[in-house]
Amino acid sequence: MPFTKSAQLAGRAVSRVGYGAMQLERLHTDRDQAVALLRRAFDLGVDHVDTAQFYGNGFVNDVIREAVRPGDDVLIVSKVGADPDPGGPIPLRLAQRPEELRASVEDNLRALGLDRIPLVNLRRADRRPGVLAEGDQVVGLDDQLAVMTALRDEGKIGAIGLSSVTLDTLRRALPAGIACVQNAYSLVGRDDEDMVELCVAENIAWVPFFPLGGAFPGLPKVTDEPAVQAVARDLGRTPAQIGLAWLLHHAPNVHLIPGTASADHLEANLAVGDIELDADTLAALDAVPTRSLDASLG
Repeated sequence: MPFTKSAQLAGRAVSRVGYGAMQLERLHTDRDQAVALLRRAFDLGVDHVDTAQFYGNGFVNDVIREAVRPGDDVLIVSKVGADPDPGGPIPLRLAQRPEELRASVEDNLRALGLDRIPLVNLRRADRRPGVLAEGDQVVGLDDQLAVMTALRDEGKIGAIGLSSVTLDTLRRALPAGIACVQNAYSLVGRDDEDMVELCVAENIAWVPFFPLGGAFPGLPKVTDEPAVQAVARDLGRTPAQIGLAWLLHHAPNVHLIPGTASADHLEANLAVGDIELDADTLAALDAVPTRSLDASLG
C-alpha cells in the first residue's frame, strides 16, 4: 500500500506523527522551556497533540493552553478514565464512573481553555498495562459510552476514542461511533493485530502507546532487536526511528504520538515521517518475533 504522511483522525487529516505531551511534565520547573518545546513542535509541522488532565496534575494542559495560538489549527486529543492524585502512591487515580468521566471532560475543557475538545479517549481499566479497576471503579462499557455520547451530543467533545481495550470491547462500542483506539502496540508486541485490521476496515485511527515496547520491566524493547539495529545502520537512522517508521508502514491508519522533553529528540521523532522502508526491509522487520504483553508482564 502507498505510504502517506497524513491520515484521518476525528474527521480531519493530520500529520501521522504527532506529539504525546506527557513528557512535558519533566519540565515542570521551567514552564517557559515547556512552552518553547511545544511551539517548536508546531513549527515543525505537528498538528496533533495528545494530552490528559492527569499529566503533571494539570501542568501539561496549562502549557498547551499557553502554547497553542488561534492560527495553529492543532487537533487536541485528551483522555478520561483517571484523574490526578498527586499525593497518592502513583500520581493518578481511576475515575471510571459516568459522573467522573463527565467531570474529567469539564476539567479538561477549563484547563485547555476550550469550548469543545475535538477527540476524547475513554481509558478503560480492565486490561493491563496500567491500573486495573476494583470496587466501584468496575463500570460497564454501556454506561460509560452513554455519558460519552451525551457529551458529544452536547458539543463538549467532537469524537469518542477508546484506550486499553480488548477486541470484544471495541466491537461492542462500534455502534457508538469510535474515532480511534489507543492500545499498547509495537513491532515486538503485536497481540492486537486483529484489532488493527478491524480499525482499518472501520476507518478508525490506531494510535499505539509504548510504540517501542520496554515501558515496564520485563517488556521487550524494539531497539534491542538485531534486525531493527541492522536496518538502522543501513539507513543511517536510530533503532528508535526504525521502530516508529515500521508502525507507519504497517497500517495506513496508524498515528504516532511519541513524547519527549528534548528538542533534539523531538526533531528525531518527527523525522520518522520521512523514512520510507522498501519491501525487503519491511519483510525483515515483520519477521521479528512478537511477544505476548500479558506473558511479558507475568
